[in-house]
Amino acid sequence: MRPLIRLLCYIPLLALTLSVNADDLSQDEALRLRELGRIIPLENLLALVQARHPASRLLEVELEEDDDIYVYDVELITTEGVVRELEIDASTGQLLKDEEDD
Repeated sequence: MRPLIRLLCYIPLLALTLSVNADDLSQDEALRLRELGRIIPLENLLALVQARHPASRLLEVELEEDDDIYVYDVELITTEGVVRELEIDASTGQLLKDEEDD
């Protein structure tokens, strides 16, 4: 079972979206912030999301900067088929928003 859990920890790395919007951060910037300890690792983010919505499937993760606050924007689909959008403070792991996506 441990290899499966380890594999699931790396799924967010594949899902990390690196759009070229003014607020979205590049992969290099995200890595730098992680190495500096300014943002939580994606493994921790996945654990937070799974604790809130067990058995959900991750659709997309973006790391954004909003008013000098780093935010993970997470889109997932629940076991009931509902798409939800979560915003999580990337520095603290605090849930900022959890709502059904339109």
